[in-house]
Amino acid sequence: MGLIARAIERVGIPTVSISIARDLTAAVGAPRAVFVKWPLGHPLGEPHAPLQQRTVIFRALHLLMHADVPGVIDEPGYRWRRESYEEPDWSRLA
Repeated sequence: MGLIARAIERVGIPTVSISIARDLTAAVGAPRAVFVKWPLGHPLGEPHAPLQQRTVIFRALHLLMHADVPGVIDEPGYRWRRESYEEPDWSRLA
């Protein structure tokens, strides 16, 4: 995904990735990524956990809008199944 993101960025379109493989994300030089240490196949979180999923999406969009330099890998430290989530404040994206 990072290689595709780099190609898209080359034509002027900003990108952000959600990664569950930090080493690989760093190796391919993804322009911006949110890293979550969760099981493979679940980059947005658990099934039927919409608050968890929206929190990850919000974090990715926030990074997309506010990252100053390329190559940022944000590690929010969310825990799988042991964290409570609240509705993100979407007005903070502006």
